[in-house]
Amino acid sequence: YDLDAMEGKLKETYGITVYQEQVMLLSQELAGFTKGQADILRKGMGKKQKHIIDKLKPMFLDGGEERGHNRDVLEKVWKDWEAFASYAFNKSHSTCYAWVAYQTAYLKAHYPAEFMASVLSNNMSDLKTVTFFMEECRRIGVPVLGPSVNESLLRFSVNPKGAVRFGMGGMKGVGENAVREIISQREDGGQFKNLFDLLERIDLRQANRKTIECLILGGAMDDFEGTHRAMYFSEEEGGRSFVEKAIKYVQGKKNDAESAQASLFGEGSGEELPPPTMPVVPEWPSIVALKKEKEINGMYLSSHPLDDYRTEIKYFCNASLSRLNQVESILGREVTVAGIVTDAQHRISKMGKGWGIFRLEDFHGDYEFKLFGEDYLKFRHFFDNEQLLYIKARGRKFNQRQGEGFVERLSVDVAEVRLLSEVLEESSKSLEIKLNLQWLTTPLVDELHELLSLHPGKKRVKLHVIDAEEKLDIKLPVKEFKVTIAKDLLQVLEQHEHLQPKVIS
Repeated sequence: YDLDAMEGKLKETYGITVYQEQVMLLSQELAGFTKGQADILRKGMGKKQKHIIDKLKPMFLDGGEERGHNRDVLEKVWKDWEAFASYAFNKSHSTCYAWVAYQTAYLKAHYPAEFMASVLSNNMSDLKTVTFFMEECRRIGVPVLGPSVNESLLRFSVNPKGAVRFGMGGMKGVGENAVREIISQREDGGQFKNLFDLLERIDLRQANRKTIECLILGGAMDDFEGTHRAMYFSEEEGGRSFVEKAIKYVQGKKNDAESAQASLFGEGSGEELPPPTMPVVPEWPSIVALKKEKEINGMYLSSHPLDDYRTEIKYFCNASLSRLNQVESILGREVTVAGIVTDAQHRISKMGKGWGIFRLEDFHGDYEFKLFGEDYLKFRHFFDNEQLLYIKARGRKFNQRQGEGFVERLSVDVAEVRLLSEVLEESSKSLEIKLNLQWLTTPLVDELHELLSLHPGKKRVKLHVIDAEEKLDIKLPVKEFKVTIAKDLLQVLEQHEHLQPKVIS
């Protein structure tokens, strides 16, 4: 304790001022503040009103000195209180926050899927927040599944297997009334078997063609056996898509049924025609399907365009794109990032020179690059939508003229751009395999030799042997083998319990 007299009020918080009430009581006890003056001090700290705090400081120092306390110690106490003002709470608020924090921590620990579904549902309108919590789901091992007409509710929910299911209410172009109609029919008649079963059971006035198309593009009908998204949009006779043809067939069938009911004798229009046959067409390329999925759901759900390049990102990238938004942290440092181009804008300045704005996105966030002059001319051919890129960049501080003076600015300069698909082959120089000395046995060496022999190539291999107890740390070249550093080789090494691969670039 700075002063012995403070022990009585700070003992429960281990000598640290935590609550506003402690400041009020100590200001009265140490410096003779009245209750009114103590409350003014509390308000000044609670609302971070520096002019009030500064006004009361001389009163506290003088009053404390009159009561026999050292002025230098009082200065230190006041300085601590000024810092305390930035996080000051009263005790009742602190208790409530602690109780809520405990409850939410308990729920997340014991009911992680339910907790995350609730958090996601409460933030459905904020795409960045949803993306953040989706990553948190993956981090804690809670699967997140895309929308499904057979399982999704309006908002995020938890399925019987403990996975979080994306809510249909979060899909662009799918209104709440349509979702409620689908859920109602599913609850009454069970799961939908196929597109025709869905169209026949729901009210097509609540879910029109546009809604059905958005459900398909967003992946909500991927559960239907033997189908894929491209089938539904295959162009049929007359330039119609298969979806349009299916809706027309079902509407005709419903109209016939209504006509039969309205008829005096209850007769239909004749023999019922069979439903149109699903066309046989190739699936869309993954990048095309994912782009359409993101347009509807706001994010990639079934997979991510970068999934096939996790190896390159793991071994050759040292930062995520969100790091570039904190330029101060990368000043003078080279950072390597990877992502997919989601927006490419090539422009011409008033001086007739080309420049561009390019947005790159990875698993965790995005960043907007601006390229001018020689950098633009050098790298512009890489920046097309859906292009997967590997970029080396560096943070830079510079002075920009403004009026008669200069203003300090920060920027991210692009030093190198390459296709992500070429990075593993072009940048990998050698392979290093780390293992503990205790596991270096003849069977393991034979197993490693067999594995390396399956990937002949031109890249060198080293064994990095360590032993903490013996303080051993040596690197042994494997002279009899040169390999091709491929993804499948790295994946096998990563999955081995005693081996840790490292790609040297």
